[in-house]
Amino acid sequence: MNMLLRYIRPYTLKMMGGMFVKFVGAIMDLLIPWFLAYIIDNIIPLRSVAQIFLWGGVMLFCSVMAWVTNIVANRIAGWVSKMVVGNMRHDLFRKISALSCAQVDGFSIPSLISRVTSDSYNIHSMIGMLQRMGIRAPILLLGGVVVTLTLEPVLASVLIAMMPPLAAIIVYVSRKGIPLYASLQKGVDRMVQVVRENIIGIRVIKALSKTDYEKGRFEEINAEVVRREKKAGLTMAVTNPSMNIFLNLGLTLVILVGAFRVDAGASQAGKIIAFMSYFTIILNALMSINRIFVMCSKGIASANRISEVLDTLPDLGVIPETEEEEKDPPHVSFDKVCFSYTGTERTLTDISFSLKKGETLGIIGATGAGKTAVINLLMRLYEADSGEIRIGGRKVSAIPPEELHTKFGIVFQHDVIFADTVAENISFGRDIPLERLEEAARDAQALEFIDGLPGRFDYELAIKGSNLSGGQKQRLLIARALAGNPEILVLDDSSSALDYKTDAKLRQALREHYAGTTTIIIAQRISSILHADHILVLEDGREIGYGTHEQLMEECESYREISQSQMGGGDIG
Repeated sequence: MNMLLRYIRPYTLKMMGGMFVKFVGAIMDLLIPWFLAYIIDNIIPLRSVAQIFLWGGVMLFCSVMAWVTNIVANRIAGWVSKMVVGNMRHDLFRKISALSCAQVDGFSIPSLISRVTSDSYNIHSMIGMLQRMGIRAPILLLGGVVVTLTLEPVLASVLIAMMPPLAAIIVYVSRKGIPLYASLQKGVDRMVQVVRENIIGIRVIKALSKTDYEKGRFEEINAEVVRREKKAGLTMAVTNPSMNIFLNLGLTLVILVGAFRVDAGASQAGKIIAFMSYFTIILNALMSINRIFVMCSKGIASANRISEVLDTLPDLGVIPETEEEEKDPPHVSFDKVCFSYTGTERTLTDISFSLKKGETLGIIGATGAGKTAVINLLMRLYEADSGEIRIGGRKVSAIPPEELHTKFGIVFQHDVIFADTVAENISFGRDIPLERLEEAARDAQALEFIDGLPGRFDYELAIKGSNLSGGQKQRLLIARALAGNPEILVLDDSSSALDYKTDAKLRQALREHYAGTTTIIIAQRISSILHADHILVLEDGREIGYGTHEQLMEECESYREISQSQMGGGDIG
């Protein structure tokens, strides 16, 4: 709740203004039955038409004022809700963008998506309802009780006697409801995950005729969400019938007692009619308070989930170095680096290598050998468990992220093309001139197919580049990595869809135009790393070979087997 108050605080005056307007409207609603009783008991017996029209006009004025103030207050409430949740959603998105990969793994992507969407919507609804009903309902409730006490203390005591059990029911149910809605949101997280997996893998699902299987998965999680929502809804729904029982019981008693009092001459008909109107107002106010409790149960559960993300402390802070930098250090170096994604099973064990500026490192190994983990640690997307990683002699932990990441041009194994123009996908918001985009595309062997597109660099790509072939997408991604003239170029299995001729041209362009760029190539094909200055062979997260192609052919049996299976023992230039 502290987090929520922090976002509401800048709009306190606006909220107070809206609440004051709402307060005025509630008072107008409370005055109408009182004026009605006054007209029936005091004006009608005088048989003065002018007085009846005068007081009728006053009632009409109160009705119009109540209507106008409600509209104004509701508009203010909508504006405040929009601004508060808009700012919160902005900060939440920014915070998610700043989370480390380990923290994102901990929350899970579907959970973060639902926190930005459904949880923020619940908070929007809660803030809006609190402003619209949070003032009006209590004022109508308390005001109705006070006015009925002045009109008919005996009848009002019947009404007051109903309040304690109603309050107890509301408090008890709301305490039960918040954990249930928190559980519901976790179920929504899981459903978002299933839907997301289905959308991403729709082609594979269709190709393998697994549509019915995926429908079954969705039906299972959907049924679980429905079960949790039903449980929460039924728990919160206890309040409505309970309130109706007590209030209708009270209303029956009021009618009976009122009839006896009027018959005995202890009360007047106008007061009884007004009392009935106030009883209806109080009933509606209690119903509104019940809806507030239901929505607050959802909103508080969602606010706690959002607060978990916003209050997460960075786990990859900049750690200043104390020791002096060595003279003429290698450009990139790993020294006995160990790492685990899970904290239990090692992903990398004692990895060591060093590269001078402009050298090329090829990394090869079976799937799951830890190749991509090396890149994740170099870019400090994850923190190494032990060992040192340095760039230019500086520990990566001592380099601010905004400085560290600008050193890299990278193509990830599963990279993303956005629904935008070819130029924007290569530039990626870096304001790179068109001439440089063309040079990068030419070096990436992408310019030929780009020239054949309608509009060339202005051609609109579909989401995930679905209107391009696999090889075209890879070349476009390589052009993106090259366009910023990176200090370190990382190609993570980025040539798997390229034919040997295009792959050879790409490697030649890198040698000719990016001789000063330190390059790290993760590959499945020997031909992609054949001419690298150093080749690192990984197996189960351990280094089993390190050297040039010729050295590894002599010393590393595993590398020699890969080479023979792919090239028949020969070389591909």
